[in-house]
Amino acid sequence: MSETKTPASATPKPTIAIPDTAHYRRETRLVHSGSLRSQYGETSEALFLTQGFVYDSAEQCEARFTGDDAGFQYSRFSNPTVFSFEQRMAEFEGAETARATATGMAAVTAAILAPLRAGDHVVASKAMFGSCRYVVEDLLPRYGIESTLVDGLDLDQWQKALRPNTRTCFLESPTNPTLDVLDIGEIAKIAHAGGARLVVDNVFATPIWQSPLELGADVVVYSATKHIDGQGRCLGGVVLSSQAFIEEHIQMYLRQTGPSLSPFNAWVLLKGLETLAIRVRQQTENAAAIADALAGHPKIGRLIYPGRADHPQAATVKKQMGAGSTLIGFEVKGGKAEAFRFLNALKLIKISNNLGDAKSLVTHPATTTHQRLKPEARAELGISEGFIRYSAGLEHKDDLVEDLIAALEKV
Repeated sequence: MSETKTPASATPKPTIAIPDTAHYRRETRLVHSGSLRSQYGETSEALFLTQGFVYDSAEQCEARFTGDDAGFQYSRFSNPTVFSFEQRMAEFEGAETARATATGMAAVTAAILAPLRAGDHVVASKAMFGSCRYVVEDLLPRYGIESTLVDGLDLDQWQKALRPNTRTCFLESPTNPTLDVLDIGEIAKIAHAGGARLVVDNVFATPIWQSPLELGADVVVYSATKHIDGQGRCLGGVVLSSQAFIEEHIQMYLRQTGPSLSPFNAWVLLKGLETLAIRVRQQTENAAAIADALAGHPKIGRLIYPGRADHPQAATVKKQMGAGSTLIGFEVKGGKAEAFRFLNALKLIKISNNLGDAKSLVTHPATTTHQRLKPEARAELGISEGFIRYSAGLEHKDDLVEDLIAALEKV
């Protein structure tokens, strides 16, 4: 690979060849994109557990820091294994480039905060993960950045919330935990007409079932901790966008503030990507079967699953998603006491605030992921005291259904 001049703030380019896999189909790219082979020709990607890099001369060291010599300098800036993960994610997502982070929330915070300045304004959907809402509502105002929360399903609210100083719009779709499906394409049009960028957290859809960049989004973020790892092993995140956005806003922010992805975690995530498609498809199949089995159960007040025809935004699901999510939301009648009775009666399915794992997991959002919200805010979002978020794993669907039905009998 030729070593072209690269600004010191830019993503380092390895001096070994990267295979051209862009012409392959998406599942193939999940296995082969971004693979860097050392002189040993290993099958699996090499794991570069190193803090720094050495140089042939003091002159080369200087050139690395000025950008006259493309290459790696320090693993807080970039690392060959991390770079490989970024390349694979970018090619799979259809983004020009990507930057990995230590966690999903580091990716969200970087994508929202890094491009903004005091006096800017953000519009975001009210329905989002509790930590994301903290960033928008609590963190940004400390730096003179105002925010407005809207009902993400109401396009008029997005339109009316925009101001001349609005720079970013942010949403999740499907939302955490109530699985509302927002119209990404229409919201992107509104944001762009107002001179703002649209950042989409695509975790619940996964890159298998939804491509926000193709729908008009400018930036996509993932908690790689979830489906991308998919086996409960490590933390990670990634920001995907245009080369211009990453180079202008994200690269230097990450380089100087340090939320770097561990090379070991990057290697684990590379292994996770190889099986992402088959895992998500099986988890989605399981979720759909469970949703059908639970629908109409007398002890469930409501059930929400994007793959069902009775989902409130079924038309939007059909328009922008390839299939339903691996997540299901349902409300156990009787409030918190009966929800806890149900959770404690489960035998196979485990209680955890994580999701996207090979193991089926279930949580009570009102007391975990969204507990910091005031009761009225939770009520507005449809997060009742009886609401449960279920993440489908890879177990046999009949065993899962039997475990859920048996636990409901205890309610």
